[in-house]
Amino acid sequence: MKKVKVLCLSAALLLVVGANVFAQKEKLTLEGSTTLLPIAQSAAEKYMDLNPSANLVVRGGGSGVGITSLIDGICDIANSSREIKPAEITAAQAKKKQIEVIAVAKDGITVIVSNNNPVSNLTQSQIADIYTGKVTNWSQVGGKNEKIVVVSRDSASGTFEAFAELALKGQKVIAGALMQSSNQAIVSLVSKTSGAIGYVGVGYASQSIKAVKVNGIAADKTTVQNGTYPFSRDLYMCVIGKPKGETKKFIDFVLSPQGQAIVEEQGFVSIK
Repeated sequence: MKKVKVLCLSAALLLVVGANVFAQKEKLTLEGSTTLLPIAQSAAEKYMDLNPSANLVVRGGGSGVGITSLIDGICDIANSSREIKPAEITAAQAKKKQIEVIAVAKDGITVIVSNNNPVSNLTQSQIADIYTGKVTNWSQVGGKNEKIVVVSRDSASGTFEAFAELALKGQKVIAGALMQSSNQAIVSLVSKTSGAIGYVGVGYASQSIKAVKVNGIAADKTTVQNGTYPFSRDLYMCVIGKPKGETKKFIDFVLSPQGQAIVEEQGFVSIK
């Protein structure tokens, strides 16, 4: 009988330990925008330092991918660098879900060229003409006699869609554009390609490339915050319904002074 009792007790302990292990493995998953990725990663790391029991996983993939994953229940938070589309709202409603959108940072889509390019300012009209193929040589906009190499984000990107709306006013990017899957890929390609032009979130601007003014206005904290930079936008974290539990705690952290300091550290602009 004693052996039976010991075995039963051992089995009970295993069940308790197993339950605890399972609870520890429960994750809060963030997915989507590569523009928002450095903010989400840094915020998640700091949040887990402050909350050792929390387990956050952060993935990229693009805004569209993140929102689809959110609707399908694959992730808990979708990071998005654009507003929700009507079709996505409809898709969520078909599953009896409602998407809640929370602005967590501000960004200025920054137009970049290689460091050896003498052009330092472009008008919105010139940028649109370059990206739609009407202007094909830098000499047409005050630069060298050199072919323009157009670099763009891919269509899954929220930055691609925001740029199309803000800069191109709905016009299509030229078919020969070199489409890239991330902000960092654009920075890398533009920095190595003479004659290239691209666009990235302001937090990705670095010394390896040259940021171009738009209409004489540089993308910086002041111009993005007050909206005078032409390609200013909000960055979002999206959830299903009102945030609750760990999801609410994390978003509250991102919106806190400590979280907004992380936004600034990553080169973006605080929401407040």
